[in-house]
Amino acid sequence: MRNAIQLDFAGPRRGLSLAGGLLLALGAAAAVTVLLEYRAITSHRAGLELRLAAVTRAQNPAPSRDAAADTRIAVSAQQAALDLATPWTLLLSELEQASKDAQGQVALLGVEPDHAKHNVRVSAEARTLALALAYVQRLQSSRSLEYPMLDRHEIRADDAQHPVRFELTGEWRDLP
Repeated sequence: MRNAIQLDFAGPRRGLSLAGGLLLALGAAAAVTVLLEYRAITSHRAGLELRLAAVTRAQNPAPSRDAAADTRIAVSAQQAALDLATPWTLLLSELEQASKDAQGQVALLGVEPDHAKHNVRVSAEARTLALALAYVQRLQSSRSLEYPMLDRHEIRADDAQHPVRFELTGEWRDLP
């Protein structure tokens, strides 16, 4: 029969000595002192920053806006609200569908609304004049555009393919 070997790496636990207790108390007191000093310095710094901000405001007063600037801001905000209220989703989807019906032979270049007249100007480019006219005719059956008419067209001589650039206008409808 063999004797089992027992290993005890931790050893017996010793109690707290007087020197260890004093060192622990001294460390805790130092930590409390550092914390109190940190709080005092932080509050002093915050007070200095407030005083600096007050002095800076006193030396550099904020520029006052005049009534004209306020009016321009109000007009700009009204224009932005008007732009957001435009029925873009239906209008753009119908313009895109008309372009798809032309087998991608018509490229939409620009859409410019005129809110005062409640109409929209569309700029596009087609490979031929017949395709441009077919595009306008397709838009005449649109739900969101009323009375779309070809305003002008030009054959681009500077381009090798001689595409037709055209513009049309129409009134947009406010549909639910």
